[in-house]
Amino acid sequence: QVQLVESGGGSVPSGGSLRLSCTYTSSGYCMGWFRQAPGKEREGVATITSDGVRRYRDSLKGRFTISRDGAKNTVYLQMNSLTPEDTAMYSCAARHCSTVTWEYWGQGTQVTVSS
Repeated sequence: QVQLVESGGGSVPSGGSLRLSCTYTSSGYCMGWFRQAPGKEREGVATITSDGVRRYRDSLKGRFTISRDGAKNTVYLQMNSLTPEDTAMYSCAARHCSTVTWEYWGQGTQVTVSS
């Protein structure tokens, strides 16, 4: 069982930056960030394995960076050059790296980008 707690969301103007944090209770999992905008389906943003291998949604490459600090049991999502289209609820998730199903989810943190 893994518990996840996100933080760092907020309201920023277009072009601004935010860093989201997700603290987890157990290590050794693959971690991911997802987002869901109002009226849209949830989409994957970025993932990172327990070995530090990163993957990104193609459209977000170059603006978003996922990282993890094992000593702090925290995964981060650095978001730069934000646009109103990035407005969404951002959620952290964890899964066993041997599976494909994201088993554990945080409660989410809201990101709002104003034009």
